[in-house]
Amino acid sequence: MKQHPLIPAEDPLYPSSDGLPLAENEWQLRAIHDAFGVLDVRYRDRPDIYVVADLLIYYEEGNPRKSVAPDVFVVFGAAQQRRNVYKLWEEPKAPDFVLEVASENTWREDLGRKRALYAELGVREYWLFDPKDEYFDPPLQGLVLREGTYRALPALVDSGARKIRSEILGLDLCAQSGVMRFRDPATGQYLKSHAEAAAAEAEATKALRAAEARIAELEARLRSSN
Repeated sequence: MKQHPLIPAEDPLYPSSDGLPLAENEWQLRAIHDAFGVLDVRYRDRPDIYVVADLLIYYEEGNPRKSVAPDVFVVFGAAQQRRNVYKLWEEPKAPDFVLEVASENTWREDLGRKRALYAELGVREYWLFDPKDEYFDPPLQGLVLREGTYRALPALVDSGARKIRSEILGLDLCAQSGVMRFRDPATGQYLKSHAEAAAAEAEATKALRAAEARIAELEARLRSSN
């Protein structure tokens, strides 16, 4: 089969699939999808920021067993382009921001092996979210790397909502009733996902066309009255 020029060829030594599903349940799937969608929209005009979900990171050249697939990660300073995998020795650096969403079969690794690995790789912020509130206590946690060790970012709880400021993203991550959202502290507004942004653009276009139609109608009335 001929390789499309815009699609990188698969490297047989570093496969793009680990054989595991993206998510184990709908709560986890929606949380991953929403977080990726919001951050992808946020940085879509930045060619130097890479946002992706469930992509394998290979961190030791020549050893394909040394890999991990974060639920969502962001790299500042990496080209925004399609990849089959993320090879650390070919990229400028490790992710700056990693989010793992809890499930029955992954939460222990999220708290143990992955936490240690991400610290070793130099991931500056490691975030944990449990949409079902069954595995993490508290269900939303933000950790920042300080001298090789993760420390908890300060959290604020207001009216049942837990809010933590990401130093890397400059955004507030807010969790309540199993839903996590991103809030821009500069505007006080929650960020929109792909679907929400598309709906907002469609509504704005509809309103613009309605306004143009009213203006055209008024101009026609003025012309007919002269």
